[in-house]
Amino acid sequence: MTPKIDLVYFNAGGGHRAAALALEAAIRTQGWPWQVRRVNLAEVLDPNERFRSVTGIAPEDLYNLRLARGWTLGLRQELRMLQAAIRAAHGPLVRRLSRHWAESEPDLVVSLIPNFNRALAESLALACPGVPFVTVLTDLADLPPHFWIEPGLQQRIVCGTDEAVAQARRAGYGRGAVWRVSGMLLRPAFHEPPAAGKAQRRAAIGLQPARPTALVMYGAYGSAEMLEIAAALPEMQLILMCGRNARLARRLRALPGPGGRHAVVEFTEDVPAYMAAADFFIGKPGPGCLSEALQLGLPVITFGNAWTMPQERFNVRWVCEQGYGLAVRSVRELPAAVNALLADLPAYAARVPVLRNRAAFEVPQILARLLRQSGPTVRELHVLRAPARRAFDPPVPQEALQ
Repeated sequence: MTPKIDLVYFNAGGGHRAAALALEAAIRTQGWPWQVRRVNLAEVLDPNERFRSVTGIAPEDLYNLRLARGWTLGLRQELRMLQAAIRAAHGPLVRRLSRHWAESEPDLVVSLIPNFNRALAESLALACPGVPFVTVLTDLADLPPHFWIEPGLQQRIVCGTDEAVAQARRAGYGRGAVWRVSGMLLRPAFHEPPAAGKAQRRAAIGLQPARPTALVMYGAYGSAEMLEIAAALPEMQLILMCGRNARLARRLRALPGPGGRHAVVEFTEDVPAYMAAADFFIGKPGPGCLSEALQLGLPVITFGNAWTMPQERFNVRWVCEQGYGLAVRSVRELPAAVNALLADLPAYAARVPVLRNRAAFEVPQILARLLRQSGPTVRELHVLRAPARRAFDPPVPQEALQ
């Protein structure tokens, strides 16, 4: 019998789905013989789309619209209201999820989302006793209470930073329940060396090959702030990643760039190729955006202010403390920051490769260990034997398996 691994995600923001896809791809690349199933929590909890039928828009789409328009002020208060509503609905949530687990019979469940981990863990324990529940943080740090790490659960926690590990320890989780991996989950494409040099890649997308270039990205749905960034940097050659925001892309294409037009890119799976054409990154401090840029060797300039989402404020400090780039409070400060970064670009670029993020290849090893430990019936399955390591698979550090 092939083990069934469920990856729980939702589409709010895009990063959770991206992490699920990255983990699924890494499992497939490494050759683990598991049945991987993506579970959209919104579809499980609201299969008939009652919220959409009443409001005309799905809750995830409403959240993504706010990100695209830059309407993020006050999200901390809204987050606490959401968490209070989740606690008030805990009983019905657990019952609904328990029915789902009883019907689908997973062998291991991986949560890639915040806020719902208590309901997920308790419902799984009720319906499928002994089945491991793993939370892989897709943020660099937790935002306690009740965000990623919930005290008192049978929750295994996978963390991408020392700060997140320390938070799990403070919440009462011991060594056997917490794993430290080397960063955020990234698709295997981000681990492959670029096929061509920066100048060649710039020429291929219509940019001047020798001109310094910044890549601007605000996640899967872009942001109206990208218009302000382009206006503030009239002499900087830009690659503007708009994601699924076609309206933003149309407006950006109308703007002149130095010596021609900027490269305006709508949704694409080939983000690594565009990043490989840039010298540095400008954008919001999302864990996915930052991790992708750093993986491609790009120093970063990010923003920290009242509009920064609460779960991303640690990331601003982390970038500066690690020496990976600079933070500004507003677009008004951006030109000076760009000049400062370019003046010291070799030093910033030299610090970035030290990160060496291999989390996508480390997490499957952790899942395999948990499957082996979860009970006699699973332990005896011959399919749990690790696949032969291929030459292109990066080594997994031992600390990731402890």
